[in-house]
Amino acid sequence: MRVLITGGAGFIGSHLAEKYLQAGHRVIAIDDLSTGSLENIAAIAGHQSFEFVYDSVRNADTMHLLIEKCDVIFHLAAAVGVQLIVDRPVHTIETNIHGTEVVLSIANKFRRKALIASTSEVYGKSEAIPFHEDDDTVLGSTRFSRWSYACSKAIDEFLALAYHQQYKLPVVVVRLFNTVGPRQTGRYGMVIPRFVKRALTNEPIQIYGDGQQTRCFCCVHDVTDGLMRLMDCTEADGRVFNLGTDEEISMDALADKVIELTRSRSVKQFLSYEQAYGRPFDDMKRRVPSLERIQTAIGFKPRYSLEQTLQLVIDSMK
Repeated sequence: MRVLITGGAGFIGSHLAEKYLQAGHRVIAIDDLSTGSLENIAAIAGHQSFEFVYDSVRNADTMHLLIEKCDVIFHLAAAVGVQLIVDRPVHTIETNIHGTEVVLSIANKFRRKALIASTSEVYGKSEAIPFHEDDDTVLGSTRFSRWSYACSKAIDEFLALAYHQQYKLPVVVVRLFNTVGPRQTGRYGMVIPRFVKRALTNEPIQIYGDGQQTRCFCCVHDVTDGLMRLMDCTEADGRVFNLGTDEEISMDALADKVIELTRSRSVKQFLSYEQAYGRPFDDMKRRVPSLERIQTAIGFKPRYSLEQTLQLVIDSMK
């Protein structure tokens, strides 16, 4: 099988590419390296079944050539990370919406199955815990640029589902919940690599807000397994799936766990959101997925605990 991965030099994309190569398939990765890096794909760069294309998914001419010669598409390319979204909202909106427009339009021309990576951010400030795929979304004011990411990915979902409804294009939408693991960078605000980096150097671990907000962190190895199985599942076409773990932890407790596992001398330092981001910031208290739908469809169950995932990150960053 010939697999096209947009954002293929990114954190998740590079792990996915490795798994498909190990399974004996051919992989084409396209990435403009705005958030991905060549370092992520260094181990597979010379593989005879791997091809890397340095370009943007918004380049329709390039995407036409790549989609024509592939069998399936994983559309992972996106502007991600809270810090990047806050700092570059125009880039976020243009990259996420137009990139998906290009991918779906050309996928439909060649009738290629596409998996569109979305995000738990689309649930917004909903308090209907756990989040089910058909729940209402509750987004904040447009004056908070962070919600531009949620809105742009929601439009991606609408567009993908519209292609399925109107043209019967085989499309799967996957809402990712805080994927973590080796190679993830803290450069754009991802919390675990940021905590681990500071713990390893015994610097203060900076926690934004009161630290009582909770998240669920899923190992990238579990996430990529789930993505591959959803691609193989014809019953998943035209549907939306949560993908992650429902093991919930507060940021305060996460900092304690990182300090414990690294045997660090770091202390916890609490910053207001305005101190952290330089402007007011709208956040949500809890974000927990219902995994019932994905468990029914493909029997998905995370294999890695949070502690095991944290240890993988710590070992890789050492």
